[in-house]
Amino acid sequence: MGRWEPNAVQRLQQAAWELFAERGYADVTVTEIAERAGLTKRSFFNHFADKREVLFAGAQAFEADILGYLAETDADAEPIDAAVAALTRGGLDLTPYREPARIRRGLIASSTELQERNLIKMASLTAAIAKALGERQTPARTAAFAAQAAVAAFDAAYDDWAADATADFSALMRQALSDLRHAVDAGPDEEPPRS
Repeated sequence: MGRWEPNAVQRLQQAAWELFAERGYADVTVTEIAERAGLTKRSFFNHFADKREVLFAGAQAFEADILGYLAETDADAEPIDAAVAALTRGGLDLTPYREPARIRRGLIASSTELQERNLIKMASLTAAIAKALGERQTPARTAAFAAQAAVAAFDAAYDDWAADATADFSALMRQALSDLRHAVDAGPDEEPPRS
């Protein structure tokens, strides 16, 4: 295939996912990804800053979707409930990508470089949610706590969802939020329920 052919981004992503699945993240180069896609290394860098970004390419669109869903939630909803509702809808949008999500989680777990990038992306999402909650007249500290808690619940639910092909994301979010609330409300002598 020539480098001028359409769908370069999708071809690069597909090639990267295949190579990462075959050999792991650390053992794959940008040149190999480009060659597998039938493109040049230069073409790769026209679309991605580095090979890490292949795994996080949809982060900005996901964040935009979450903020859109948050704007659609009931204005009277508690901040944590509004944020969780938005993240739940966003998580449901990921249903067609469960297998790549499982692979992605494994790759992130295998690399401190990817763990760092994932933390940066999650921090960006948390800050964006907190800002959006603030625009709903939520006090800044409450908005920050609600955003952090909602993203923590999402992260836990996402891990469970990626690991279990039959799990329902909405149910996992409800359980994660319940576990989080119990952990926060637990007194010094109480143990949170085991899931």
